[in-house]
Amino acid sequence: MTAITDAEFEQAASLAPGVVRRYLSGKGWNAERDLSGAELWEWRPQDEPGPPYELLVPVQRRRDYAGRVADILETLAVVEARPAGDILREMRLPPVDWQFLRLVPPGPSGTAPLLDLVSALTGLKDLHTAAASSALGGQPVQPAQKPQQVKDHVAAVRLDQTRVGSYVIAAHTPLPDGPYGGHDRRGQGSLFEETQPSEPFARKVSRMLYAGVACARAAADSTLAGDSVPHVEHMADAGLSANLCEALVKMAGEERRDFSLSFAWSSERPMEQPSPPVAISRAHTGALEAVAKDLRERLGREAGAMLRGVVAKLHWDASPREATVYGSFLHEDSPRYRRVRVELRPEDVARATEAGHNGWEVTVRGDVEPRGTGVRMRGVTEFVVRPE
Repeated sequence: MTAITDAEFEQAASLAPGVVRRYLSGKGWNAERDLSGAELWEWRPQDEPGPPYELLVPVQRRRDYAGRVADILETLAVVEARPAGDILREMRLPPVDWQFLRLVPPGPSGTAPLLDLVSALTGLKDLHTAAASSALGGQPVQPAQKPQQVKDHVAAVRLDQTRVGSYVIAAHTPLPDGPYGGHDRRGQGSLFEETQPSEPFARKVSRMLYAGVACARAAADSTLAGDSVPHVEHMADAGLSANLCEALVKMAGEERRDFSLSFAWSSERPMEQPSPPVAISRAHTGALEAVAKDLRERLGREAGAMLRGVVAKLHWDASPREATVYGSFLHEDSPRYRRVRVELRPEDVARATEAGHNGWEVTVRGDVEPRGTGVRMRGVTEFVVRPE
């Protein structure tokens, strides 16, 4: 057992008893019985036979309080196989929900290729974006333009230090402060529907994230078992969307490596329903790609999108007349240029012709839907030419 440092000993003395108990409750420890000025907490590893681990947890500050907390930290360092300082830092965090992304990259344990991490982190960001969007209203295909509340949530997600177990990315979502709830098990029972009127948005996003990933895995299993893509839009209210499926595909990286997601819930707001880890294999990744494509092709119409670019080509053989506009959509967080086939109104034909001839910029508003590997804009309501 490694002793904690003098600086960590001083920090341990500053921890409130409720903070220590909250941490233990969140990690699966249970208070078994009260003793004189302390509680006996136990934890039984699922994969280890034998007696449980025990901790004597002070419930009030006494002369030897710092020493007792130091003993707890040293025991936890052994149980969790990580430095006591990391555990101490985590104890001092406000109430949070955790997500753990476990990658299985080649090479030594604890390392990962840079490209794998770039894909994984981008996918994790997109996963939170999809879950936050579903928390505001489930849709099988979410619009590219995201409300400010979704952006604020993603900005609040924090990455923590990696964990033992190949390569584990730990992220946490802060929850509003509240009274210590480690002993109050009146938490939320269901991960798939709201059960508390006062549920904070951050917790709703955490639930949607877990439920959406679990539904995505179920959709992938059904796709693989039936060798065809089922209709899964009824799972949108639980967090499943084309966007979430695409985020999971992105997390697998170009090499389509296996990975898993696990979740831990703040003991301030415990979840009564179990939330086992969700594993995504290479086969699941291919199935999720197919599920996302099916949802977009059938339900991927987006109303009122704004496109800005230049007229690259006019299609005189089309009825009604069409133009290809090379540009980007203004609602996208990270605009990318593409060729969009735009269905013109009769009054837009002359304007499009003049803009194309002179290379002028145009702004077009209409409804966007999939077209092959690209997109098409129909239902145009606005076509503005911006001469230089």
